[in-house]
Amino acid sequence: MNVLLIDDHPLILSALQIVVRALDDDVEVTSVETAQAARDALSAGADFDLALLDLRIGNDNGFELLSELRAAYPAMAVVIVAASERRVDVMRAIDLGAMGFVSKQSGNETLLQALRMVLSGGVYVPAAIMRSEEPALSHWHAGDRTPSAWSIGPASSAGTEAALARLGLTRRQSEVLALLLRGQSNKLIARALNLSVETIKDHVAAILRALKVSSRTQAVLVVSEMSATGGPLPRREQFLASRVE
Repeated sequence: MNVLLIDDHPLILSALQIVVRALDDDVEVTSVETAQAARDALSAGADFDLALLDLRIGNDNGFELLSELRAAYPAMAVVIVAASERRVDVMRAIDLGAMGFVSKQSGNETLLQALRMVLSGGVYVPAAIMRSEEPALSHWHAGDRTPSAWSIGPASSAGTEAALARLGLTRRQSEVLALLLRGQSNKLIARALNLSVETIKDHVAAILRALKVSSRTQAVLVVSEMSATGGPLPRREQFLASRVE
């Protein structure tokens, strides 16, 4: 497995290397300190499975690089590892296609948990960060349970399949949702399923209606809760009260 680390702090890169190498004995790690160096490493032909990206890389904008990487290398999962703990940054990163968001304040075990979830085909969303600016988000959890993260398991997992089955989605819509949760754009989903972009837009609209949300990011968060609890969708008024426009 090939992993690309993108951070302009050498000490952070060293720490990330230690954690990433703990994932497997067969991990190859490439570390770079600039956006251009990341582009060069990718264009050199290395087939990276995973990239860990800081949101601030010198004078470069991490969000812009994230968007660039997701467009150019859709098969490569990208996890944000950043100093930011703002909910708005988590939402934006997931909306741009990141498969996970981990604060640099987190411990090694939390990062390992996030990376393993992403590599298994899931999405890792930190509950502590998501709750930090919006107390109403606690309504999304059953009873007094307060998990450390909203982790969306692979679309093929039994818990996720059972939760999604209650939405009444068609087989094709379920396929579109699985790719949507992987951060794929409408164009890439259309290519993967050999359908037109307009058809994909119709399927995405139907999925959002079924989830009672209005954006892809909100869909990720709602499916996260469904996967975690195995329960019904949160009430629409609770969800709308918790979202940030």
